[in-house]
Amino acid sequence: MIDLIRPDWPAPPNVRAFTTTRKGGFSKGPWASFNLGDHCGDDPVHVAQNRELLQQHLPSEPRWLNQVHGNKAVAWEDCQAGRPEADAVFSSQVEQVCAVLTADCLPVLFCNKAGTKVAAAHAGWRGLAAGVLEATVSAMDCDPNELMVWMGPAIGPGAFEVGQDVYDAFVSSNPENASAFKPLHKKWLADIYLLARLSLARSNIKIVAGGEFCSHADHSRFFSFRRDGQTGRMASVIWLEM
Repeated sequence: MIDLIRPDWPAPPNVRAFTTTRKGGFSKGPWASFNLGDHCGDDPVHVAQNRELLQQHLPSEPRWLNQVHGNKAVAWEDCQAGRPEADAVFSSQVEQVCAVLTADCLPVLFCNKAGTKVAAAHAGWRGLAAGVLEATVSAMDCDPNELMVWMGPAIGPGAFEVGQDVYDAFVSSNPENASAFKPLHKKWLADIYLLARLSLARSNIKIVAGGEFCSHADHSRFFSFRRDGQTGRMASVIWLEM
C-alpha cells in the first residue's frame, strides 16, 4: 500500500491534494520503491506500474511538466500536447490534476478559498530565486488574500548546505532573505521553507501551512537527491472535485 501525506490546511471540501512518499511501489535499488519519475534512471516498467498505482487515487491522469528550475507557470490545458518546460501548473476546471515531482526541492500547492482554482509549483532554490511562487500567484489571477498554500516535503534547514552564490542570489534581490541563512564554516545552511514563506508573504498570502518535513533526514519515507544522488521522485498533486 502506498503512503500519502495529505495537507493540513483549511481548504474547501472540493479541493483534493496529497504528496506521495517512497513507500509501497515496484521500483528497486536506489529508486525503491514508489518512484514516479521517468527521468532518473529507473526501469520504465516499474515507473509505469507505480504511476498506475497513483492513478487509482486520482480522477484523471496528471499532466507532467518538464521541470527546469525556472519560473514559468502554465495552464493545465497547455500540457495536453506534451510536456512544456515549466515549473508550475494551474487549473480552474474540475478533475484536472496539477502535479509536480520533487526529491529535495519544495513542492508548493495552492488553492483559493472559494474552491475554484488550484495550482502546483516546483520550487528549488533556483526557482524560488527566479520568482516561481510569485509567477504562480500571478497566473492564478485572483486576490492573493483569497489564496492558501501548503508546503510539502523538502530538504530541511539543518541539511541544505549552499554556497555564497545561493546566498547572494537571494539577499541581493531582497535583504530580508538573509534571515533564512545561517553561516556554516565558509558556506551557509539555507531554510528553503522560510525562503518560500518570505516570498509568499511578499505576495500577500496569509494562509501558509506545512513546512515541517525534511526529505534529507527521513530516508525511510522520502527520496533525497542531495543525500543519495541517484534516487526517485515523489509527486505532489492537487485538483478540484466535481
